[in-house]
Amino acid sequence: MRILVIDAQGGGAGKQLIAAIKNELPEAKVTAVGTNSAAASAMLKAGADEAATGENPVIVCSKTADVIVGPIGIVIADSMLGEVTPRMAQAVAQSSAVRILIPFNSCNNLIAGVTDPNTKTLIADAVRKIRTLADHSADIDK
Repeated sequence: MRILVIDAQGGGAGKQLIAAIKNELPEAKVTAVGTNSAAASAMLKAGADEAATGENPVIVCSKTADVIVGPIGIVIADSMLGEVTPRMAQAVAQSSAVRILIPFNSCNNLIAGVTDPNTKTLIADAVRKIRTLADHSADIDK
């Protein structure tokens, strides 16, 4: 399973996601793409198999990922303090990958029905969803 984790700003959510994914699914290939070098570096240190920075890596890696995971802002142009470009958001939205979007209420994007659970709870739920997808994929491959 090829998992693409995208994050911006300091990469804190991506760092937590990658650590949790690698703990639960050590065999998964995890690619980290930060919208900036600080985010990419943080995710690489957390255990990503490879990392890149910027718009073009988001576009290229979105084409081959099985799962894309990150804050909901990765599908909203100009979100995350403007770090998500329209081309990035479009690439993620049009990818054939399953998208697992973490519903952070930030940067003028408020998600109805989300009562701001803590980041740890949101990350754990995202990893459970990835585990379910991985288990289902393994069943299909048999």
